[in-house]
Amino acid sequence: MKVFVTVLISVLCLSCTFNTLQIKTGDIVFRGKVNSNLSEAINDVTQTTKSTNYTHIGICKVIENEVIVYHSDLGKGVVKESLELFKTSTDTINYNVDLYRINPIDIKQIEKAISTADSLLGQSYNTTYILEDEGYYCSEFIYELFKTDSIFQLEPMTFKNSTTNEFHDGWVEHYENLGIDIPEGKLGCNPNGMANSDKIFFIRKIQ
Repeated sequence: MKVFVTVLISVLCLSCTFNTLQIKTGDIVFRGKVNSNLSEAINDVTQTTKSTNYTHIGICKVIENEVIVYHSDLGKGVVKESLELFKTSTDTINYNVDLYRINPIDIKQIEKAISTADSLLGQSYNTTYILEDEGYYCSEFIYELFKTDSIFQLEPMTFKNSTTNEFHDGWVEHYENLGIDIPEGKLGCNPNGMANSDKIFFIRKIQ
């Protein structure tokens, strides 16, 4: 009897752990560095004390056995794609995908976030990274979904390398092509900063 109880408890504990690790609707996925000058520029000026190296972010919706990711991607705008497609972008190299969960959060907050994500499908990508401008960049999109819940905070943006205190070459080129000044100090958000929020916690590596 004692052995049976011990085995039963072990199975239940394993079951609880397994369930905790499953992807749930409302979970946030962060993707690491991709092989592009702009991705490198994002990572170089936004890495945090947690040594995260995220340059992209999306939110999950689980439909039966499939995981869909809503995100705003350069060249695509706001889209919903399978997790597999999100993980295997053709321009990625040496990258990782990590799963985080918002805590605490209730079902109504999640439903509202997904409903907002659906309503924003087809919006363009905000290449200026200025909140007032048309479209949404990746972290701005996620911020918008939870704006009224205070999950993520806006902070003054910097486009400077912390070591040299000079603008990163990738950003200089990007804004020269747009024909506008670099919006240094304007409020915004980025994947690394959002990963540092005390309202979310790391679940596991997906890739």
